[in-house]
Amino acid sequence: MNAKKCVICGKPAVEKYKAFCSARCANIDLGRWLGEKYVIPTDEKPEDEDYKDKDEES
Repeated sequence: MNAKKCVICGKPAVEKYKAFCSARCANIDLGRWLGEKYVIPTDEKPEDEDYKDKDEES
């Protein structure tokens, strides 16, 4: 049997928390995403209306 481990602490994962062992580890992961410690690389430019492309300023 291949038990899944918590992606934060390595303890056995619990179905209620999916990839985590507890709400604590799930919240740690959420905090890392919200704190922008995790990023997904992309070639897309931000859609922020304050963003100006360098070429547009010329």
